[in-house]
Amino acid sequence: MAKAREISDIHQGVPYATAAARVVALRADEVVEHAGGVLDVSEIERLHDMRVATRRLRAALEVFRPCFPRDEFKATLREVKGIADALGERRDRDVTIAALEDFGEVLAAPDRPGIESLVAKLRTEQEEANDGLAGFVDRARLEALRLRVDELVAAAEELGGVPETPSSNGADPVERAG
Repeated sequence: MAKAREISDIHQGVPYATAAARVVALRADEVVEHAGGVLDVSEIERLHDMRVATRRLRAALEVFRPCFPRDEFKATLREVKGIADALGERRDRDVTIAALEDFGEVLAAPDRPGIESLVAKLRTEQEEANDGLAGFVDRARLEALRLRVDELVAAAEELGGVPETPSSNGADPVERAG
């Protein structure tokens, strides 16, 4: 599994919104970086690494949610969830196929055809899941996600400091900032 890159420029004195901008930008970079070769079913760990990267990005978005404009945040989170779901659909088949192939290797020859037929069915499902995933990892779509994240990062940097607290009128501070 790919290790998360360290965010070295965050320390106690860094404002919350600045930390949000740095963390989310780096986690988005990791998602895009792991997209290369993700559709290759012979290299299933690539997909796993991208899936983990989307989970890290999602967690960062949710942790730093107060730093982002509501509508842009929701759209970005929805896109990240969509990518993660598509990756998960494919990953489920990848893992099951690998486990069944390992199991089949220790079975007696007469018992293998049953496993092989199940693996063949799962390979069809894997191909279908991969076809669905292809639209999510398309270069243009990932670039659009990157632009959305850049807008969130810019909003957090503009907020520039610890998030505001809700005013007495109940208005959302992020809406005021965005």
